[in-house]
Amino acid sequence: MNLTSLITDNITEILIKIVKFTQSRQKILIQNIINIHNPGFVPKELEVDEFSNVLNNAIDEHVQNQRLVLCDTENIKFHATGDLELKTIIDERGERLLEENRDEYIEWQIDKLWENSLSQKVAAELLRQKEGTVEIYC
Repeated sequence: MNLTSLITDNITEILIKIVKFTQSRQKILIQNIINIHNPGFVPKELEVDEFSNVLNNAIDEHVQNQRLVLCDTENIKFHATGDLELKTIIDERGERLLEENRDEYIEWQIDKLWENSLSQKVAAELLRQKEGTVEIYC
């Protein structure tokens, strides 16, 4: 489904960005688990705090001026087409955990998957409620 075609207002656009971000992050976190036995593998992550700050600023702008301003950062780019370009970073904590204790590393990645999944489900449900019944695969 092309989520961009659903954009009708600022809040909808924010929810769509959250769904896209969490979908991308889910793929990365799954790869972090799948590749643990590959020699030289380095875990990756997205800048969750950076994304959160961009959205918080956009929401503040929406509340004050009824417009949505999504500012690019070093790791996050917003395209006019509605696409989101996300740069992965090295997950330094994950890298240390993987070297020190593989079981703790896997547990930590699973915890991040759960948290990411919850964020995705909340955003998708809010979008469904806002737009009526919309099929979004999480």
